[in-house]
Amino acid sequence: QVQLVESGGGSVQAGGSLRLSCITSEPTSTFYTMAWYRQAPGKQREMVAMKTMYDLTTYADSVKGRFTISRNRAENKVVLEMNTLKPEDTAVYYCNGAGRGGEYWGQGTQVTVSS
Repeated sequence: QVQLVESGGGSVQAGGSLRLSCITSEPTSTFYTMAWYRQAPGKQREMVAMKTMYDLTTYADSVKGRFTISRNRAENKVVLEMNTLKPEDTAVYYCNGAGRGGEYWGQGTQVTVSS
């Protein structure tokens, strides 16, 4: 069974940085897309950053220029570097992988940004 395991969440002050990691049980190249989503209390889950198997990248407008998604194929890892964090970035962040076998989610990791 495909598993995605996130790590790296935590609490920071506004302007700070965090690095989220997602380790996959399958090579990341088996996924058509790897992405990070987030869900804040009372809000719908939204896509934050996505990287395709061809290394095309998409970001939500709200994080462009601040967040960077990258993939380490050797370590089966997808990383989200988050800089200049804002209180509105506070949410549970989920790793997502979509491939031929379906769509998979990690358990989520909490990110809290205080003003």
